[in-house]
Amino acid sequence: MAQSQLSVRGVGGTWTVEGDGDGLTKIYLPHEPVRAISTTVSPLVKRAAKQLEQYFAGARQQIDVDLHVAGTDFQVDVWLALAAIPFGTVATYQDIAREVGVPNGYRAVGNANAKNPFPIVVPCHRVVAKSGLGGYAGGLDVKRALLLLEGVRDYA
Repeated sequence: MAQSQLSVRGVGGTWTVEGDGDGLTKIYLPHEPVRAISTTVSPLVKRAAKQLEQYFAGARQQIDVDLHVAGTDFQVDVWLALAAIPFGTVATYQDIAREVGVPNGYRAVGNANAKNPFPIVVPCHRVVAKSGLGGYAGGLDVKRALLLLEGVRDYA
């Protein structure tokens, strides 16, 4: 099946879900340009978009859909560690570096976070610096808003 997309309103603007009949390939952050593709929307993309809407409405804690994951072994290891961070909690870049077996690799974890193609599904917004909020590809205002949506008030 061809790639398809569906957009939803959420924290910071419009988020676009992209995928095919087998899995998601990308979730575009509100500021990212979206490439134009098929106007036919797969049931999987519709389901993911509906779940994303529910997440933004505070009615869902995770998005449960299949993903087409493409990245280096290290990136995939980091993304798996991010996926294990529970809703409403945070971990530091250093915590994730230790989790993936590279204790001093917190900068590399930050780089892998920045390349995460599945924000919210793979919750990179839940990773913070030891000294504070840290960065976020979607912008710090969006990161703060996502953490607040999940009840994390320490970084508001």
